[in-house]
Amino acid sequence: MSTVLLREVPVDSVVHRLWAGTKMIAAFLISLLLMFLPMWPVLGVIVAFLVVIWVLARLPLGALPRLPWWFWGLVLLGGLINAPTGMKAVLVYTQVLVFGFVLVGASFLIAYTTPMGEVAPALAKLGAPLRKLRLPVDEWAVVVALTLRGLPLLLDEIRVLRAARKLRPKDNLLHRAADNNPLIDILTACMAVSTRRAGELGEAITARGGTGMLTAHPSSPTRRDAIALGVVVAVCAGAIALNAVL
Repeated sequence: MSTVLLREVPVDSVVHRLWAGTKMIAAFLISLLLMFLPMWPVLGVIVAFLVVIWVLARLPLGALPRLPWWFWGLVLLGGLINAPTGMKAVLVYTQVLVFGFVLVGASFLIAYTTPMGEVAPALAKLGAPLRKLRLPVDEWAVVVALTLRGLPLLLDEIRVLRAARKLRPKDNLLHRAADNNPLIDILTACMAVSTRRAGELGEAITARGGTGMLTAHPSSPTRRDAIALGVVVAVCAGAIALNAVL
């Protein structure tokens, strides 16, 4: 996988300067459109739009995650399973794959162009109307922000643990037979490391004023955010019109 997975790519562009909430709303609108109209014309317009956004964000091709060979093998296997049913089933299967890739690509664009420190304030501002219902909006925003911040660290820990396990000597068959399941060992070690990191993170947050400081960062949309959302709405409307024509 790419080493920049779920981490901001330090490149200055107009996409990076957008408010985090604007990007989330845009991703939600795209997801809503594809949920109700997962047709090829709509998918084509959205894929082209995401490619344009990627270029405007000036993101390197190295930021794309490198999927393992077995993933593509499973994708091919799914196509072969649907093939006996007919070409229509294969096309529907391909549509589902493209739909998933579009959603993942939009999520990666948000992660690569948004500092993690801006996620919690944006979520808290977007969920402000829910406070009237006495819902813990700030707590939800903090949980999401800390999860996004901690996931890359956990992935790094898994890579280190896998590399360390491969370096362990295996002298004889008796040692191999007594060895535990590699997955169980790695998961146990990850749980221990995550617990320790969670304790350290909690102490650091408490020392800096508590979780309220994570959502208190001033952030609000500007004129460029309104223009960006207008462009997204126009693209979605154009995709709907193109699908109606075709």
